[in-house]
Amino acid sequence: MTPVGIGIIGCGNISAAYLKAARNFPVLDIRALADRRLEAAEARGAEFGIPAVSVEALLADPTIEIVLNLTIPAAHVEVGLQILAAGKHAYSEKPLGIDFADATRLTEEAKRRGLRLGSAPDTFLGGAHQAARAFLDQGHLGQPIGGSAFFLCPGHERWHPDPAFYYKAGGGPMLDMGPYYITDLVNLLGPVARVAGLSPEPRRQRTITSQPRNGELIDVEVPTHVAGALQFQNGAVVTMAMSFDVAGHKHLPLEVYGTDGSLIVPDPNHFGGDLSFLPKGGEWRSLAVEEPYADGNYRSLGLADMAAALRQGRPHRAHGDLALHVLEVMEAFGRSNETGRFVEIDTRPERPAPLAADPALSGL
Repeated sequence: MTPVGIGIIGCGNISAAYLKAARNFPVLDIRALADRRLEAAEARGAEFGIPAVSVEALLADPTIEIVLNLTIPAAHVEVGLQILAAGKHAYSEKPLGIDFADATRLTEEAKRRGLRLGSAPDTFLGGAHQAARAFLDQGHLGQPIGGSAFFLCPGHERWHPDPAFYYKAGGGPMLDMGPYYITDLVNLLGPVARVAGLSPEPRRQRTITSQPRNGELIDVEVPTHVAGALQFQNGAVVTMAMSFDVAGHKHLPLEVYGTDGSLIVPDPNHFGGDLSFLPKGGEWRSLAVEEPYADGNYRSLGLADMAAALRQGRPHRAHGDLALHVLEVMEAFGRSNETGRFVEIDTRPERPAPLAADPALSGL
């Protein structure tokens, strides 16, 4: 398979993870890096041996077919539209955008131009989550009834060197961590039909305790504790809570319940982990994970699948309609909190196909 030329816009912390993981996928030929701060692109380029160029030069490069958008969430739609206008396929870091209406413009523009749009997270393609998907599809849980999804922590100002953006528009626990959980739940259960949510704002200011800004106050502009329920098209109801206000908890990240048993799914922010199954009337037992991409950090897997799909003429799995659906669901928590009503979800994406052991994605 002929490799696909890749350009990257945005050379912050997450770019290193993508560049390391991309080495596992021969279908990805990363040809150039760009950033609004050229020195950031040059530093990352020197680290990985990839040329650093201006954003304009990268978008004009005819050898680049897909552009990976690793800018900050607030810039995802604007940069995505620039990529599409240059006639290139776009793959975005999560979330697809910070506003559903704006992100809809992005998906519509991609379709209008006949270009592909993809988006993280791609952790649902990891071996552990694909094994969970296969187990569910084989009917071992019976009829899906519900589940639970929890990410609860005290906040990122404890460790992040510059945490203010987590508390501004585009931040908060739902947009930061929700994409991992909701995307994996759609992978497991299919699309969401409606949402009920509550989103209190306990604190208007927070104190940074990390270095180098220890002691500084930051304003909180977004809800930092979001809870509620998702009802899926198949009828299953999943309880969900995302928080930057909780000292600690004992909930497991993700569980799915059915008429015939319960399944513990690993942390959806990772590709691997342990699966456990409790059959009705039985005992908990571990499930073997034989699917690939469960033994490391493969952030680039969704991009590699999109590149292979481009060559093979098939749909890619981490697609824009899926990411738009997840964004609509996340936004619905706030709308439900404001109105005191269920919010019906209008988007109905195709459930991503299971990830087969595709030789185009191997090379490990």
